[in-house]
Amino acid sequence: MMTITITGISTSDNVHQLQQQIGGNLTERWGEFTLSVNNAKATGSIRYIPFDWGVTLLEYDIVFHEDVVMVHDSPQFNPIRFYYCLEGYCENRFANQPESERKTLEQFQSVIIANTDDSASFGYFSKDVKLAINVVQITRKKFLKKRLNGVEQLNKKLYTIFMDADHENRFSYFGSYNLKLANKIAALRKVKHKNGMIRIMQIEGLVYEILAMHIGQHERESKNSLPETSLLRRELKIIRDLANKIAKNVSKDYTLEQLSRDSGLSQAKLQEGFKLLYTRTVTEYIRHVRLEAARDYLSKSDMNVSQVVYSIGFSSRSYFSKIFKNKYGISPSEFNNKVKRPMNVEVV
Repeated sequence: MMTITITGISTSDNVHQLQQQIGGNLTERWGEFTLSVNNAKATGSIRYIPFDWGVTLLEYDIVFHEDVVMVHDSPQFNPIRFYYCLEGYCENRFANQPESERKTLEQFQSVIIANTDDSASFGYFSKDVKLAINVVQITRKKFLKKRLNGVEQLNKKLYTIFMDADHENRFSYFGSYNLKLANKIAALRKVKHKNGMIRIMQIEGLVYEILAMHIGQHERESKNSLPETSLLRRELKIIRDLANKIAKNVSKDYTLEQLSRDSGLSQAKLQEGFKLLYTRTVTEYIRHVRLEAARDYLSKSDMNVSQVVYSIGFSSRSYFSKIFKNKYGISPSEFNNKVKRPMNVEVV
């Protein structure tokens, strides 16, 4: 077992200490730092992006080749950490807790952890388990200086933790699984804009949304207002994968009966899962992603409306025009003309 001790006063310090213990090459571009590792200890990458409002994004996309205990003992850097695991799992405990009280951060689970300055926290990572973990870290003193941060609107538990700038209280919340967060974090990982400044701005916007979703889930769970479901996590993952498959191939002729056979889930479970994850029935979701694809085709390609109708799997142009206008408040022809109107440029 490998023990990694982290004692830095910032995420930058911590990643440099990690590099010293597992090796790898650390690079930086437009304020985005990536530690790439490919050796006997680990394979993969760890990236972080600090923002000037007291928040840092930290992401693991890595496999450790032996069991790892990561000891965080950083009294000068003790942020609130919002965890989400896209792949794999890990465990956590505070120093004053026995080994038997380790808690597992499972795939698709929202977790919030804040420690006190006088004790360490321990993270446990198993050998050869692919990890894709998203962490949004909030440095409280810096974050609280941000104007109009609105922390007074949080529920009592979270408000107390946000206001605990001297780190006197310990807090841990292991929430239910949340696949909407999975979709948002997957979108963050896919940001590929070539312009570094625009890329970082897009990532920052998504980090805001991810943080809001963590907080929103804690708010709902604290009020016992999360929607109830009989679906298992495995079944919700199947539904998420199915929805992504539909979005990538919108022109296919989908039927609820066929989707049920393909997924191995009953039609009732499919409807329940789509309503839970996407607040739409299966049919409504298919129509939604087709209209989103149509809008993209009209704005980003040379297709005319008839070509778009065919490309997204509709057979009736009049029906397409009707539902497009109902959704976006403008007909597809008007939208097409508007986005492709030549720009007049006055040269002085």
